[in-house]
Amino acid sequence: MTASAGCPLIGRWRIVEADLWDRSYLDLVAPATLVLGAGNHGEIAFGALQASLDLGYSPSMVSFTWTGFDEMDEVNGDGHAELLDNGFIEITFAYHNGDEAILKAKRETSSTAC
Repeated sequence: MTASAGCPLIGRWRIVEADLWDRSYLDLVAPATLVLGAGNHGEIAFGALQASLDLGYSPSMVSFTWTGFDEMDEVNGDGHAELLDNGFIEITFAYHNGDEAILKAKRETSSTAC
């Protein structure tokens, strides 16, 4: 399913918290970010991870599979991002056969919704 014109999740998000990692790790290489695009593609970067996302949309949630590199090792997995009542999103991020983390992100001020 493609994103609808009113989708509130599309845009650039700043990852500000994680249950498995502290803020200094999240921003290890660059500010931790999640980008959700309207064309079924996105990106995530935190710590030493950089990955591309293949997205599926619903009105208040985006599900995804991802593939990328973490410390130069090829990695992949899946997850989803859900809009919270306070305007933040909660991201469940899972490595294939590995860790699962809960991340929180807020919209970057320069980003706009759909």
